[in-house]
Amino acid sequence: MREDELATRVVEHFRAAFDDVEIHLEEPYDHYGNRGVADVYVRVRTPEPVDYLIELKADAAVRHATGANEILRQYRRMERYFYKDDEHAIRTKLGREGPGVHALLLFAPTRRCVEHVREHAALYESVDPDATVEGVEAVRKVAFLTNLDRASEGELGFLSLNGPLAFDSVPFREAVPSGSRLADALWGDD
Repeated sequence: MREDELATRVVEHFRAAFDDVEIHLEEPYDHYGNRGVADVYVRVRTPEPVDYLIELKADAAVRHATGANEILRQYRRMERYFYKDDEHAIRTKLGREGPGVHALLLFAPTRRCVEHVREHAALYESVDPDATVEGVEAVRKVAFLTNLDRASEGELGFLSLNGPLAFDSVPFREAVPSGSRLADALWGDD
């Protein structure tokens, strides 16, 4: 599975799930030499703006990375510098309910990604889900994508790796949708 396939599903999901949405692919940022690209940057209005900064990882990215540290460094760099770029301002809002930013590191539901995450589960599980970005409440989520086939219906989902369910624990396994690509990647030959 390629990252462009994942990006397509993410775009389909946000278009179906929200009425007022701005979507930018490969959105660059640059803050005093701290350059990078967010794979997908989405702003929805519910009614206040809520942003989704998304780093996608499919087989090729996992295969070419030197390890989980490199992937996490890229993800954290995006979170740290994206909003310092003048083009991507986000403001605190009085009365905002819930997070204003969702910083997502999303893995493809493939055997290669599962093997990578299994090998480095402790690192991905250690990402603190609670954050603040430029004074705005944020949530960090490291997860496998699920429901890819229902993305165009606004039902793309994810199974968190840094939430309350430890990777490969019984509750995690029970949360994997049966018959899904993720289930096949986790237990395809079991």
